[in-house]
Amino acid sequence: MAKEIRKTVGSEITVEQKLKSLYKYQTVLSKIDEIRILRGELPLEVQDLEDEIEGLGARVTRIQEELQKACSDINKCNEEKRQAQAAIERCQSHIDNVRNSREYDALSKEIEFQELEIQLRDKRIKEANEIKANCEKNLQRSIEQRDERISDLDAKKSELEEIVTETKAEEENLRDEAKILEATLDYRLLSSFKRIRKNSHNGLGIVCVQRDACGGCFNKIPPQRQLDVRMHKKVIVCEYCGRILIDPELAGIQVVHQEEEEKKPRRRRLSKKAE
Repeated sequence: MAKEIRKTVGSEITVEQKLKSLYKYQTVLSKIDEIRILRGELPLEVQDLEDEIEGLGARVTRIQEELQKACSDINKCNEEKRQAQAAIERCQSHIDNVRNSREYDALSKEIEFQELEIQLRDKRIKEANEIKANCEKNLQRSIEQRDERISDLDAKKSELEEIVTETKAEEENLRDEAKILEATLDYRLLSSFKRIRKNSHNGLGIVCVQRDACGGCFNKIPPQRQLDVRMHKKVIVCEYCGRILIDPELAGIQVVHQEEEEKKPRRRRLSKKAE
């Protein structure tokens, strides 16, 4: 339905009216862009903080698992130490009642083996305690970083919500105005404008001719092409950047002509004296 309205209206209006409506549409879109610029990088900063907090949360969970494993290893080694110590005590209680040297050697080897087991468990307990200490240190630091990021996120969200609240009504009104203007524009011209605007770094699809140059890329425009723009007989685009060109007076922009007078330096004439 909107396309039909554009085609019907677009066929009845002149090129001059099309350009005026298109420039007004560009003005409304530029105001919407200004509101987005006012928000700045806040939406991206909020997203980055949320991602960072999520990453810190995963890191805290991983460190907690490592800490739990280290504590479990320590408890396990302590239990194995107690079992080894109990085995040594049993062997020592039987070593005095051996009947031959063969039993004595077997008990002595068992005692020696269990002592080595205790030394090994002590080593593993020491390593597990170092891992535990590092985990506790990293866990505390990660929790502090996460809390700081959560605080920063709350502040950024509050700032963003404040800006959105202030500009929401204005942005909605501008969007409604843009939709109304869209319905009055020629469909092909509007499609071309949107394509040009999308490829433009500053979001300008139609620009005025300023100081004999394109208002978008600032390249010099030939006099004949400037005349065509002022005639309003057809849609003229910049041959360098592809933006649609409009006469400043048609756009409602007051042009101040500054005549620069070039002052040529006077040459002093030297008269030859007759001898």
